[in-house]
Amino acid sequence: MTLVKKALATAIVAVPLALTAGMAKAKDIVDVAASAGSFNTLVAAVKAADLVETLKSKGPFTVFAPTDEAFAKLPAGTLDSLLKPENKAKLRAILTYHVLSGKVMSSDIAGKKLSVPTVEGTKVKVDATKSVMVDNAKVIKADIEASNGVIHVIDTVILPKD
Repeated sequence: MTLVKKALATAIVAVPLALTAGMAKAKDIVDVAASAGSFNTLVAAVKAADLVETLKSKGPFTVFAPTDEAFAKLPAGTLDSLLKPENKAKLRAILTYHVLSGKVMSSDIAGKKLSVPTVEGTKVKVDATKSVMVDNAKVIKADIEASNGVIHVIDTVILPKD
């Protein structure tokens, strides 16, 4: 095989591979969180609360995602208790308190103080006048886009008001 034919054959094989990689489906919120490596606890909680299908649906959603370190700050035994099947409703309420309906980018709220409804049904306070705070949690990384919304990483698990 001549050098030109070999190069052409290589190019013909490479083009479909490049197109396939480029056309790969964008990751949804659950897939983005699962692949990040710092949301293992959140992903386990979402599975335990039967919210995977919801957060993989069309959306769009805005998720304030606590890191594994944020979950570690909860009082000892709290997470283990929440992950028990008999506490599924409470876990769902806490997780859906971290979710807004619609896609809210940081630029949409810059310089504002808001009280916004969560999927859980109550409102969360957002203060973007200096850094961005969501209740008592600080947004440590914003605007991680997914195919069905956006993730903002927070340093503390936020809890709905009883």
